[in-house]
Amino acid sequence: MSKIKNIETKLFQVPLDEVLVDAKHGNHFFFELITATIELENGLRGTGYTYTGGKGGYAIKAMIDHDLVPFLLGRDGDDIENLTEEAFFYVHYVGRGGIEAFAIAALDIALWDIRCKAQNKPLWQVAGGASNKCKAYRGGIDLGYSKEKLLQSIQGYLDEGFNAVKIKVGQPDEKIDIERIAAVRNLIGPDIKFMIDANYSLTVDQAISLSKKVEKYDIGWFEEPTIPDHYKDYGKIANATNIPLAMGENLHNQYQFEYAIDDAKLSFLQPDASNCFGITGWLKAAKLAQDNNIPVCSHGMQELHVSLVSSQKLAGWIEVHSFPIDRYTKRPLVIENHMAIAPDTPGIGVEFNWEMLKPYKK
Repeated sequence: MSKIKNIETKLFQVPLDEVLVDAKHGNHFFFELITATIELENGLRGTGYTYTGGKGGYAIKAMIDHDLVPFLLGRDGDDIENLTEEAFFYVHYVGRGGIEAFAIAALDIALWDIRCKAQNKPLWQVAGGASNKCKAYRGGIDLGYSKEKLLQSIQGYLDEGFNAVKIKVGQPDEKIDIERIAAVRNLIGPDIKFMIDANYSLTVDQAISLSKKVEKYDIGWFEEPTIPDHYKDYGKIANATNIPLAMGENLHNQYQFEYAIDDAKLSFLQPDASNCFGITGWLKAAKLAQDNNIPVCSHGMQELHVSLVSSQKLAGWIEVHSFPIDRYTKRPLVIENHMAIAPDTPGIGVEFNWEMLKPYKK
């Protein structure tokens, strides 16, 4: 046993290469990166992190600094699962899966970094060990792109070595979505996996209508067609349509994942370790998925999720996101033969390039 000696947090606002738009969140000008570095009394150190789409970063860092750091100092750094659960209830009254899920995630991931280093093993082995590689698709926040720019973007993904792509839907006029979907399928041909994502912008009736009209384009999944809290509405869409449903990025604790498994009739589950209490929470969601024969996928932070998804027996796909966190690490995501390769270094495999991030520190 070694006690937690020190916790240091940092907040960065990292500009995007261009303004990115989806159907519900509006314009993205930058993403926020919140890091937490934990040092144990035995000298071991680990760094974890979470991220946002540009809002809430200061609140996340404040909860870590003012509430969770005092709670964790002096505690056993290897008792990760219990610490994460206790922290969940410690700030539960004001959290319940909101900012606390992000804040605790950064700390949980840091402790997992230490755990893996202590065992001298990479995360994919410690988290499950099924494989060191997994399927990957490239997704863009591209609702604001013209059709011409959208197709250029998709061609770029293919040129980078991806054999699966995803686009945003949720245009004001359904016909525009259909035209864009048809154009992408025509570009990529029949052998490339193709998914669509509405960012929960549609009503149940709108989602059913769009799903039926684009089914002929062989859509791999329809992601977040409607509000993720309405689990039974997902079940209604699933009963009325044939395209598989996917969601999970807006589910923040094990209870929400349980409701989704019970009622939403999902074909793919997409937990994000950055906002579901870290690696501990992600693995709980993955077990729920496996117990119900649902492949576990991921959302964002591809540099970490490559190890988690690879580790699972019933692995789905990692999303290679438009928030390029891995660009600011010492090992950007590696793609070989269409597969994403997990790092083999001891720890979580994510080491930040602090010099690159320095200009964006707040």
